[in-house]
Amino acid sequence: MSKVCWLVAAIMFAAATMVYGQQEPCFFVFGDSMSDNGNNNNLKSEAKVNFSPYGIDFPQGPTGRFSNGRTIPDIIGELSGFKDFIPPFAGASPEQAHTGMNYASGGSGLREETSEHLGDRISIRKQLQNHKTAITKANVPAERLQQCLYTINIGSNDYINNYFMSKPYNTKRRYTPKQYAYSLIIIYRSHLKNLYRLGARKVAVFGLSQIGCTPKIMKSHSDGKICSREVNEAVKIFNKNLDDLVMDFNKKVRGAKFTFVDLFSGGDPLAFKFLGFKVGDKSCCTVNPGEELCVPNQPVCANRTEYVFWDDLHSSEATNMVVAKGSFDGIITKPYSIAQLVKEL
Repeated sequence: MSKVCWLVAAIMFAAATMVYGQQEPCFFVFGDSMSDNGNNNNLKSEAKVNFSPYGIDFPQGPTGRFSNGRTIPDIIGELSGFKDFIPPFAGASPEQAHTGMNYASGGSGLREETSEHLGDRISIRKQLQNHKTAITKANVPAERLQQCLYTINIGSNDYINNYFMSKPYNTKRRYTPKQYAYSLIIIYRSHLKNLYRLGARKVAVFGLSQIGCTPKIMKSHSDGKICSREVNEAVKIFNKNLDDLVMDFNKKVRGAKFTFVDLFSGGDPLAFKFLGFKVGDKSCCTVNPGEELCVPNQPVCANRTEYVFWDDLHSSEATNMVVAKGSFDGIITKPYSIAQLVKEL
């Protein structure tokens, strides 16, 4: 979908999103900091945000969400009819596996070494292990698991905290962008197969956004004012391969529906201006030079709904709302909207 069409559709459907009564019996979330809601809080990691000003617009305050408010899965859960937020795996009761868990971890990636310089994190491989442990311990019936909604948003850190970070990583010296994307898709394929074996039948797979347009990457790989074309071109290759992988699963995997969420189209700061965002190249919170997270207890912008980014890497709640509604309504998904997956459960 072209950038202009994406924007027009987003504006048209923003007020028309249908909120379902709770249709799916459970909702499982996998991914990185875009989805993490507290799994990193007790880890020895620099990738955790259970402090102010994170959560300034969230009812429970700082919970470990990498935003000022709700995350994309939070909003998708609300649109799906859930009355409560899906809890993080860390600290959740075993019974919670019957209604859903969030396994996402800030800093995680497809590759095991991704973000190792930040300390502990829960890779996608370990997240799937945690899921298997949870549903096995709770004895969740297979027929129930097949009716649940699953979202997975992973891969950004494999570029930000691996391929485009020369130290301590050497992947950029070993792989061309095409080779690297291919290597990540091989890993992704094996994990999606595993998720299917564990009972998943309705899965929304998120592509990567234009991470070359994040304030962090614009400062480190551009002049700080324009997006990094090098980074975005590499991400574009990955997204194309991931899109193809999802379509391949729909053709070959019996009884399952996978959908691809296109976060890349229309995702640059210029495009967001059409949706009412006024600041797309700066963080809303105070970020120290060379870092990416908010400085604890320092000033933040007052007009948070006008900022695309909350810190130098993560999106604001307002941006998350646009993305969540776009994926739920099918504006940025193919071949199914998340609403279709929910309605058919």
